[in-house]
Parts: sequence; C-alpha cells; structure tokens
Amino acid sequence: MSDTSVRDTWQISPDQITLAGPSWPMLLNGVLEHFRDELGLPSTARLRAEPHALLVYGKGQFFLPHQDSEKDDAMVGTLVLSLPSAHTGGELVIEHAGQRSTYRASKTELTLVAFYADCRHEVTPVRSGYRVTLTFNLLAKPGTSAQDTGPLTELAQCLDQHFSTPARQRYATRDLDPPNRLVYLLDHEYTQRGLSWERLKGADAERAALLRAAAGQAGCESVLALAEVKQTWDAHPADDAPWDDYYGHDEDEEGEDEDDGPATDDYVVQDLIDDETTLDWWTSPDGAGGEEISLYVHDYEACASTPSADLTPYEAQYEGYMGNYGNTLDRWYRRAAVVVWPRERAFAARGEAGSRWALEELRDRIEQGDPDGARTAAHSLAPFWKHTGAQPELLDCALHVAAGLGVAETAAMLLEPFQVGALGPEHAGGLAAAAERYGTAWLRQVVDGWFGLRNRYEPHRYEWTERLPDLCTALRASGPGTAVARLLFAGAWTAVDGDLRLSSTTGPAEVRRSQLEALGLPLQRILQAADQEQRAEILAALRAQADTVLECLMPMLRRSAQALPTDARRTADLDALARDCADRLRAIAARQPRAADDWSIACTGCGCELCATLETFLGSRSRRVLEWPLAKDGRRHVHTKIDSAGLPLHHQTRRQGRPYTLVLTKTEQLFTREQTARRQAEADLTWLASSWNA
Repeated sequence: MSDTSVRDTWQISPDQITLAGPSWPMLLNGVLEHFRDELGLPSTARLRAEPHALLVYGKGQFFLPHQDSEKDDAMVGTLVLSLPSAHTGGELVIEHAGQRSTYRASKTELTLVAFYADCRHEVTPVRSGYRVTLTFNLLAKPGTSAQDTGPLTELAQCLDQHFSTPARQRYATRDLDPPNRLVYLLDHEYTQRGLSWERLKGADAERAALLRAAAGQAGCESVLALAEVKQTWDAHPADDAPWDDYYGHDEDEEGEDEDDGPATDDYVVQDLIDDETTLDWWTSPDGAGGEEISLYVHDYEACASTPSADLTPYEAQYEGYMGNYGNTLDRWYRRAAVVVWPRERAFAARGEAGSRWALEELRDRIEQGDPDGARTAAHSLAPFWKHTGAQPELLDCALHVAAGLGVAETAAMLLEPFQVGALGPEHAGGLAAAAERYGTAWLRQVVDGWFGLRNRYEPHRYEWTERLPDLCTALRASGPGTAVARLLFAGAWTAVDGDLRLSSTTGPAEVRRSQLEALGLPLQRILQAADQEQRAEILAALRAQADTVLECLMPMLRRSAQALPTDARRTADLDALARDCADRLRAIAARQPRAADDWSIACTGCGCELCATLETFLGSRSRRVLEWPLAKDGRRHVHTKIDSAGLPLHHQTRRQGRPYTLVLTKTEQLFTREQTARRQAEADLTWLASSWNA
C-alpha cells in the first residue's frame, strides 16, 4: 500500500526474511495449536503460518483501521509476532463482535496475537522507538469432528417444525404458507473466496456443522451464503436531548464547521424501527462453486445466535430530524449465513433467488427427457415468479422452456416477468415455437402483458423498436411466426399512436415539440416492420391527427432522407407519408391571414363550468381582457388549462379583495404564431419537393 495517509510503515518482503533456530519449529507448532483452539476451529483442523511481511514502525508511523484481504483460499486469520523492542505507542487495536481489545508489545519478550481475517484492526502511532513485527497469514487445512446426537436430533425436530408451521410476517394478522427456507446468520464476515464449510471461524464452525448435520437428518439441503443486514434505529446524538430537533435547536453555533458531526457511535440508540436482510451470493448444495443471487429474507425466515446489534457495522449513517421523519441511525452489517430448505422444495427455494439457475435447470430437465419433472418444478415457482427481476438475456431460454413444458398456464407464468424491451431477432424461433404450441390467443395474453403498465413508464421504452424490423422479418419466415409479428406490431403501434395523440394535443409548445420529435424514430421503425396492410392502417391514423403531428413527421422524414437508402424508404411507405405531409402543409400555407380585429381563439375545455366561461371569452372576436374573481383552486385549474394548451394568453393574479382576481389578456402572439406557421409550411414544402418529390 503506497498511501501513507492510510499506512505509514517500512516493509520487508518475506523472500528477504529467514526464520531459523532449533526452537523455532516447536515454538511455532505450539503457537498454532493454541490459536487453533482459541479461534474455535475444529480440533482436527491444522493451521499453517505463511510469512507475509516484516513491518517496522518508527516515530509517528501508524496503520489506520482496516481488514486484511484473503491472500489464499484457505486463509482464516492473521498472526502478528512482535519482536522485543523499546518503544512507546504502536498498540495493536482489534475489533470483533462489537468489542475492542488493545495489545502492547514487550521490550524484552516475543508477543503473539492472532485474529480472524474479517476483524477490523489498527496500529496506533508510535510515539518513540521502533515497533518491529512479523505478520503471517493463517491457513487452515480442513478437519472433521463427530456431532453429539442429542442436540442433533433436537435441532432436526426444530427444522421439521419450522418447515411445517404456517408463517406470519411481523405486524401481520394473516398466516402464510410454511416457509421454504431457514436463514441462520453466522457471526463473522467472509468473502466469496473464503466461504466454505471447512474455513468457518470460531463458533461459526461448530454451529454451522451442527445445523448442517441436522438438516441432513431432517431431509433438508444446506448451503452457505453471504448476507447484508440493514437495521434502522430510533436514535439521537448523545449530547442532545431527544426532543431538541423538534423545537429548532439544531442551528449551527457560530464558527462551528457544519460538516463536522458526531462519530457514528456517539448516539443514544433506542428502538429498532426496521430490519432488512438480503442474500447476494451462496454456495451450491454439492459444494462445487457458487453463484450470485438476489434474495430478500423475510423476518419469519431468519434467526441468529448473535444479534446484529452486538456486532460491528461496516457502515453507519445518521439522519437528523427532518420534520416528519429522521432521528434515525442506519447500520449495515456483512454476515455469512447457513441457508436450509427441505429437499422436496429445493427447486423453489433456489429458483426464488436466481431466475437464471431455475430456467437453465428446467431446460436441462426437458432436454434430458423429463418433462413431467420440469412441469412440477416450474409450477412450484408460481407463488413468487412474477416478482423476480427477470434478466432480458434469459428470455430466449424462457421461451424454449415455455414451449417445452406443454402446460399453457405454467408457460405463461414463466414469461410474465419479462418486458417487450428484451425482444430481438434472436427470439423469433422461441416465439414461433411457443405460438405453435399454445395458439395465438395464448400468445396475445403474454404479449399484452409485456406491453403493460410496467413497460409504459420505462424511460427508454422504445429503444427495442430498433430491433423490431429484423425481428418481424425473421418471424414472417415461418408460418406460426406471422401471427406473432402482427401481435408485436399491434402492441408497438398502439403505444406510439397513444403517445402521438396525447402529445399532439398538449403543451406547452416547446415540451410538445420535444415529445413529438422523440416519437419519430420509433414510428419510422414500426413502419419498416409493418406489412402493407399495417402501413395503410398507420397512414390513415396519421391523417386523422391534428396538424401538430407534423412536429413528429417532418423531423422523422428529414432523418430518414439522410439515414435510409431509397429502397428502404419506399418499402416503409415513407414516400406516401411525405405526400400526406405536403398536403397538410399546402392547406396551412393557403389559409387566409386572420383579420386584424379577430381575437378569437379556438379551444375545448374539460366540460366544467370554469372551462365553459374560459371558452366563451376565448371565442369572442373582440374581447381581449377578462377580469375574473376566482378562488385559488379555480385559478389553478384555469392556469393549467392555458399552459397545457399553449394558448396565447397572459395571465396574472391581482391580489386584492376576496377572492383574488385572475386577469387574462390575449396577446399579439395570436397573429404572429399563424404567420410563423405559414412561413414554416412554405419552407417545409420546398424541402419536401426537393428531397421526396412530394
């Protein structure tokens, strides 16, 4: 480490160090046996000390709090051997399970300290002399130990009871089905590399071995997992009364640095408000590797011998009082866990944590000639599957599994979590196979779900249309795929058409133009994907739109003229669309200028009494100003209508009397806007004639 603000020490690498002497091997072996027992490792385990470095700390040198990284898969801890030296300061401070211990080296004797690899520790600044230490990585060779059959039988019975008793969430009054898993939190932190049954630390090793053996006796499987625990506590700074913030006593004192707050442990912690546990990685039941997962652990599934509050959090954050929330302390902990589930529910227990594993396992069962087993396993996913975050890259596998199951309801359930944005040409085969297996009506239900409300509010929900033309071409290459192509076209066009209608009739103008222009590219791609009948449907619908639709179509035509070859433009009927736009523009350019005394404005309200009054004023050819006594809610409604329609009106509130008076004034923009529209229409016609021959 080269950052001297974190660690300031001299270091000699192990290849430059020789450890020798007739008594050294015996001394080291005795030390390792002693620390094996003190660290709570099985008596059959064997520790080996691998030299790491010789560290020399001079005056003022230090090492800030940190955790040692695991240099080897077998590493369970660190051994520090302090050589006799005259110095002051340089204490080794170790944190574990919420406790701090301080160790001072001797001036005349060797001192040895061992601690788990996940313990946070530091070396305080040396005040005088030199602190000299040898550090070793402690590597464990696995061992086994027999289990006491008494606790084993009792624990197996507890597991049977847990998995057969209806569950109930905290604060709930209704029973749920019995839980699918038990998550027992261990005391120590581990990395993916260091998490194995053979390298568990301290009490973790004994407890995990007992639970694993009991799980086997109870007909269950067990794995090791990495968990993150977040707890939210009601708390306040130790030097504040709990009610101070409620009365405005949190102003900064003059000259106080507002960034300086109390340390995260300087709080009075009161009641636990919330407790969340998630698993993000676990080993496989057969011990062959592991996998990343994402699994929320319900409160009725979790238990621990040591509460998280008794451990040291890796992060803490205080939120002061904010009016209707705050005075809370969030603490995050990293813990390992033993996860147990009944063997007959193993598929559902694992499938809830990882959709990739579940789909690949179903695919393998189908390919291996076990469709009945695949159907039973897939059906067990139904209670939670739609809530899983299905990755788009799994859609192809899901489609082929759905087609292979042969059960329409279960197949639809497997495809439900996906969204239309995941689709691409590579899915044509799977879509066609599913359509052929279950029919168009079934597929329409699935596709409608993909285009549902979840998709409507996606920020980039039309990006997938870039792949739509190639996807539809691939689908039409097979008989069953043609019906799928029509369904996808219908869903895409319905979405874009709805947005066109909404955006064409709302303002302000600058917002409307931006929204309409953004719809041009997906509209172009839909036209490219459509067949002749579908393109005719689109062109007819566009002709029925208001003239503001030109704010979508003209930018699209300009982009297409540069980006698409002539054949592609013709195939998508963009020539016909250009002619339709030219007809609109000629009509706009031919409109007679407004009479100088005509101040009427066409506008349709929502049908309420306020909108009726507004429409009467707007429709008047001569009246320019309306003074309208109106309460706040009424003024807000009228403001919204004017702004959303982009009307050429100035509106302000005269704050005199009760109610206040809303003053509406028609502006000269009524005339200049129409003049600008005619000039723009003439310019667009010139461009269409040169670029599209329209």
